[in-house]
Amino acid sequence: MEEITKKLEKILNLRKNDSSEKSYVASLYNKGDEAILKKIIEEAGEVIMAVKDNQDDKIIYEVADLYFHILVLLSHKNIATSKIVDELSRRFGLSGLEEKQSRIKK
Repeated sequence: MEEITKKLEKILNLRKNDSSEKSYVASLYNKGDEAILKKIIEEAGEVIMAVKDNQDDKIIYEVADLYFHILVLLSHKNIATSKIVDELSRRFGLSGLEEKQSRIKK
């Protein structure tokens, strides 16, 4: 998964220089945070509906859409996916309760 994520990250960064008329991603970048966030909300809703329909193929498809749009957001905000991997690595081995407690203390 890390390999395809890196490839997508590279392409998403290249799209920052593309025309909105030629690139869906460039059009999202040009519309800004609000448009990207609306798309993430839309895709999250579609994941929920796919789960409710209990259709694995739809779940996979919709989660891929959601993941893609999260990558668009990260690229738009100039946050490398490696930072997300680092954060997940930091949390690895902690229980969810321990991790949540560590955020409260900050």
